[in-house]
Amino acid sequence: MKNTHGSEMNKSSLALVLVLVGLTSGYRIVSALWLTSLPNFSPVMALALCCGMILPGLWAAAIPLGCLFVTDLLLNAHFGQPLVGSGTLVIYACYLFAIGSGALLRNRGWKPVMATVFANAILFYLVTNTMAWSGNPYYPQSLGGWIQSLTVGRPGFPPTWTFFRNSLFGDLGFTGTFLGLSHWLKNRSQAPATAPQERSI
Repeated sequence: MKNTHGSEMNKSSLALVLVLVGLTSGYRIVSALWLTSLPNFSPVMALALCCGMILPGLWAAAIPLGCLFVTDLLLNAHFGQPLVGSGTLVIYACYLFAIGSGALLRNRGWKPVMATVFANAILFYLVTNTMAWSGNPYYPQSLGGWIQSLTVGRPGFPPTWTFFRNSLFGDLGFTGTFLGLSHWLKNRSQAPATAPQERSI
């Protein structure tokens, strides 16, 4: 893989991404099984955006989507759910959109990055909740039912707006953490080596 920062930065970036993939996969599985008090607080969307910003070519899509696919496979097998559902392709398309938006944000400042994180969180929330509402007998198939699916949700369940809150906080926090680590690693790899000092006799 070619990178404008040289092979050392390239290797460092790839090593960082692989570590983040391992941590992201582990966190997603642990949170789904045991940390259920924070639904949708996940680093996967942040990983997709950051891979789009850091990695070139197909790597930017293959690594986060591979992480998502493998963890989906394990979690769906555990909960007895099919791997591919009616909305799987749409959900993966949202992650592809995040990867593409990340690629457009390379060498940009923090403000456009965080604005994009916010926009991606809104898009994902609207898309997934619209799928949950469409054809669902628990919701009126009307504008009022759609608004209900985006706000209070179904009786007996947490309000759906809390899922958006958790998703947004997770996306912002994990994106900031991932990019902060990447920036630190970039500066560390580009720092000139300190010349050895002469020892006096």
